[in-house]
Amino acid sequence: MSTSGDPARPARADARRNRQLVLEAAEVVLARTGVSARMEEIAQQAGVGVGTVYRHFRTKESLIEAIMRARLHTLIDEAESLADAPDAGAAVVGFFTRMVTQSRTKRAFSDALALAGIDIEPETRAAALKLQSALDVPLRRAQEAGDIRPDVTGPELMALIAGVSAAAERGGWDERLQDKALEIVLDGLRPAGRREG
Repeated sequence: MSTSGDPARPARADARRNRQLVLEAAEVVLARTGVSARMEEIAQQAGVGVGTVYRHFRTKESLIEAIMRARLHTLIDEAESLADAPDAGAAVVGFFTRMVTQSRTKRAFSDALALAGIDIEPETRAAALKLQSALDVPLRRAQEAGDIRPDVTGPELMALIAGVSAAAERGGWDERLQDKALEIVLDGLRPAGRREG
């Protein structure tokens, strides 16, 4: 009976666990300090050595991109689940609202998007396009139901979500300002006859 493969398995499991610890710690540290966070701070938060951080992510930009990809995949799953929502209009509005609400406390997301100098890897770009595509079905259904203006496109909806989310993150909006800004933007998405006020 050979056990030569057994020692490698725990090492791979440890490596996966450490990578996940680094990603989770980076989310916390980046939310607190933005992209100015140092890799040493992330390592300390994760409870690992800085070498472990660099073993998984050669640069801070690659770490930020990994976080962005993980977020995008979570959002894709959520957006895909909206395709069968009984009330597509409420589902799209709820998705938009959750994105902005989460953005107030996740400063690193807009910071990462603002890093024009980093090259976005094809996998991340593909995930962003997949998110937009996943929102097309509930958007189209909401438009057919008369809940969202028929002239709003998927890219325009994504631009609004990204813009309001970035403003909420960078502006440190309080809950009242966030709610009012959302109310105004969401009202603008409704057809003229269905707008509030």
